[in-house]
Amino acid sequence: MIKRRVKFTFPPDLVTQPVIYSMGKQFNVVTNIRRANVTRERGWVVLELSGEEDEITRALEWARNQGVRVDPLEGDILAG
Repeated sequence: MIKRRVKFTFPPDLVTQPVIYSMGKQFNVVTNIRRANVTRERGWVVLELSGEEDEITRALEWARNQGVRVDPLEGDILAG
C-alpha cells in the first residue's frame, strides 16, 4: 500500500459535487483531505490517497475525466 499526495482543482460546475466521496466509494482508495479552500466559484483540495498503486492511478484518471485538474505534489509518494 502506498500514499500519494495530489492537489485537486475544481471548476465552478464541480464545486458542489461530491467528487471525493464518489471516488472513495467507486475505487478502493482512502481519501484524507489535508488542506482545502472552497468558494462558490472555485475550489482546491490537497488530498492524501492511500491504497494500491493501480487503484490510485485509476481513481485519479476517473477524477480527471470528471473535469477535475489533478496535480501531483512534491514528494507525492510516501512509504506506507
